[in-house]
Amino acid sequence: MHLTTVILDGSTSAGRVEGDEVVLLDAPDVGAVFARGGAVEAGGSILFADARLAPMVTAPDKIVCVGVNYFDHIAEMGRDKPAAPTYFAKYRSALIGARDDIALPSPDISTHIDWEAELAIVIGSTVRDASADEALAAIGGYTVLNDVSVRDYQRRTTQFLAGKTFEGMTPLGPVVVTRDELGDGSGLAISTTIDGAVKQSSSTSELCFNCIDIVQDLSRIITLEPGDVIATGTPGGVGAARTPPEWMANGTVVRCSIEGIGETVNRCRLPG
Repeated sequence: MHLTTVILDGSTSAGRVEGDEVVLLDAPDVGAVFARGGAVEAGGSILFADARLAPMVTAPDKIVCVGVNYFDHIAEMGRDKPAAPTYFAKYRSALIGARDDIALPSPDISTHIDWEAELAIVIGSTVRDASADEALAAIGGYTVLNDVSVRDYQRRTTQFLAGKTFEGMTPLGPVVVTRDELGDGSGLAISTTIDGAVKQSSSTSELCFNCIDIVQDLSRIITLEPGDVIATGTPGGVGAARTPPEWMANGTVVRCSIEGIGETVNRCRLPG
């Protein structure tokens, strides 16, 4: 099943994507559908192509991200294989819809804006201290997240958060595809294009710690709840690893795609 969250008349509604239409559901977002164990049709539908998409989960309790978690990205960054996942967090004000503009900071703050296509897990049921089977069962579905990164802020200290949670810079969508379609999330093609040029092209099979590993490990630290979002890391091909480095700027169009899910397509915009 493909679920989405749309903005209608100043509020949000979950929907089920059927063909080229979104059938509206009686829940405010995809996270609420999982928390309630389902949703019924609210009456009415809209064209998916015309829908204004919200972040799939509008106010997740937790947004957890995994850093340096693809073997090809580990290699390009000159790192050793990590012994355990590297976690950092985002705040919900960072999230935008799959078609929204990315709100660039003013150039006097930073011009080092990088792209990072990521497979994101949306938790479907509460889980704590999970076995591998329980971790998989707790995954409600998968979506696309672009972990747009302000690299100079990220590297100011050993802690990533400052460069990872700038407001209005993290697209999430366009749909959540449920686990019955995508299983454990492995073997999916993942890519990024910048103004039509391919920059990232890999597979989720390159994950160092896969989706089950991550959910199982996180559940030992904290209770995971329906609607929590976990970004699993980005493959090789980021701008910071290029010679010379490449950055997004005003007007740049970034497209992040994952096989079986779809794509986020966003234009970078300066304030004003």
